Amino acid sequence: MPFDTGETDRLLSTTRSVRRRLDLERPVPEQLLLDCIDLAEQAPTGGNQASRRWLVIRDPKVKQQVADLYREAGGAWLSERASTLAGSGDPRERAARSGGHLADHLHEVPAIVLVTIYGEHDGSGRPGLFDSVIQAAWSFCLAARSRGLGTAWTTLHLGVADKVAEVLDIPDGVTQIVLLPVAFTTGDDFVPVERRPAREITWFDKWGRTLQNPIDGRPPVLADGAGITVEVDVDAKPADLWPYVSDIDLPARFSDEFQGAEWLDDEPAVGARFLGRNKRDDMGEWEVTCTVVDYEHEWVFAWHAGDPDNPAAQWRFEVQPLLGGTRLRFSMVLGPGTSGLTLAIDAMPDKEAAIIANRQKGQIANMRRTIEGIRDLAEAAGA
Repeated sequence: MPFDTGETDRLLSTTRSVRRRLDLERPVPEQLLLDCIDLAEQAPTGGNQASRRWLVIRDPKVKQQVADLYREAGGAWLSERASTLAGSGDPRERAARSGGHLADHLHEVPAIVLVTIYGEHDGSGRPGLFDSVIQAAWSFCLAARSRGLGTAWTTLHLGVADKVAEVLDIPDGVTQIVLLPVAFTTGDDFVPVERRPAREITWFDKWGRTLQNPIDGRPPVLADGAGITVEVDVDAKPADLWPYVSDIDLPARFSDEFQGAEWLDDEPAVGARFLGRNKRDDMGEWEVTCTVVDYEHEWVFAWHAGDPDNPAAQWRFEVQPLLGGTRLRFSMVLGPGTSGLTLAIDAMPDKEAAIIANRQKGQIANMRRTIEGIRDLAEAAGA
């Protein structure tokens, strides 16, 4: 009998870390926790080895000890950070407030579930440890959510795992995986959060290759919106990274195709134009007028090459703040407008997929060199 996919999707899309809305007063029945663990144990495990172990902590004294160690491992810093960012409008303020709240109240949560597994990771990369327990821990979270319980996925305690093991009498040879505070939630109006669409974070056949339209296994054609995405994490703040990202001439220092650019309009903004110069041994030299289609300071810089409504290519820089740094994302989509690529495809339509793949091979190399070059410049400036 098919599942009610609507309810399944609602469960999957509204189960997340709950911190500020954990009911610290309402007890959680022991059997309810065991029911969730029974369901979680249905998760796959490497070699079908029953090696997961679940430690439910409800004794107030033990919870206090674990909470103290949690704060020692970084929870106290989370609380301080929440106070520092309060009222600042910083995009990290909400997450900091949530993390600080959990650190301050962990000892008051009705139950703390520590998920462990027999075995120690030897760093070899072989399967059989984390891949045998993380899916079960998440199944526990899903089972809890479906029963009105909230959980918060946290691994901060692993910084003092030896001390936690001593407090909880965990023997040698057992690895702690994740700590799950568990409580009933105050209200049930959880909704999906904004995430990148699957097509923006899914590569097809090779790393970084994107598609705007479904191809269902056939070779991609230009009309499918074949694209490239490269990303790099930078040890710098978005504000420090932005001058390099918004410098339209800078990529010429790293690309063996792009030769430089100059603004045709006074300032970067949606609708502003710049002229880009390019050169390839097999295509010669050419210029293209580009139009800015998205511009948000320290966040997004995107442009279309050629006709802005029917571009030869669509380019986009994105700056994403991370804890302790920034992720720089550089993406492009071929077409749908005419270009040297479309001329080659028109001449050899039976080789369209190969022509696209060859074009992407050069683009991904240049784009990778560009973002790594920007990273190196930003990090050197901040050293």
